[in-house]
Amino acid sequence: METIDRGSAGSARVAIVGGIHGDEPAGERIVRRLADELDEERDGSDDGGGIVRLIVANEPALAAETRYTDTDLNRAFPGDADSDEYERALAPRLAAELDGMDAVLALHTSHSAPPPFAIHSDLTPSVRRSVTAMPVDYVVDASGLRGTTLDSTVPRTVSIEVGRQGSEEAVAFGYGACLAFLRAHGAIDDEPPTFTETTVVEGDEEVPKGGGEPAVHFANFEEIPVGEVFAEDDVYTHRVEKEGVVPILASEHGYEEIFGIYGRVTGTLEPPASARGTAAGSDAVGETDGTVEEVETE
Repeated sequence: METIDRGSAGSARVAIVGGIHGDEPAGERIVRRLADELDEERDGSDDGGGIVRLIVANEPALAAETRYTDTDLNRAFPGDADSDEYERALAPRLAAELDGMDAVLALHTSHSAPPPFAIHSDLTPSVRRSVTAMPVDYVVDASGLRGTTLDSTVPRTVSIEVGRQGSEEAVAFGYGACLAFLRAHGAIDDEPPTFTETTVVEGDEEVPKGGGEPAVHFANFEEIPVGEVFAEDDVYTHRVEKEGVVPILASEHGYEEIFGIYGRVTGTLEPPASARGTAAGSDAVGETDGTVEEVETE
């Protein structure tokens, strides 16, 4: 793990993590570009003492161009410092580097189809600010899914799927999303942050994959009509039996064990109440409402 600290324009303590998975090099490329372009770490004497922490998480997996060396890091939190598995021992070290941060952004890519989207497990005011500031139309509420990911164990963390694995488009989009994240928390002041409402999709369950030749018939966030088959292989035929189901991370070959996740649109996430005022890095007073505006679904 490599940690690079840079100065913040304000008091926010924020972090951006790339390279959690070694076969997703876009995150490392974005982190290193930010390290080159952001100001060197300040001593805090002339500002609010904030910091931008940039982390390249899983260097051995990145060097090997493989998702992980021993176990999936984003399935290993909170981890075990005494584990013989590299990623399981790395998880608490990474979490310690993020301790006390006002906002954390974890960068990912996938084999799944566009569009880019955010993921959160705990809707704090900081998370609301991060999500609604970035140029994504969807955010997945993963609170009912795995509890072993970075965003489910480290407070104020948002993950973002920036695009297709290995693409230059993912690098470009992810870099822009990081700048929007930093502006939202006052860490850079090159221009004012902008905020928009974001559609919330609640993750319900993972869709298992068996063996043989897989086929996926619907793209991310495309509603699947009742009775239609979402995905199939030689073991499974996943026919949707409920209205309002949309796929998340839909992919034929992106994951060994799942075709993706079933979700449903539950509402919209509104920008923070202070969006028209100054950008704050922490859970500001008056931004305690963790609700979303509900929409009716049939």
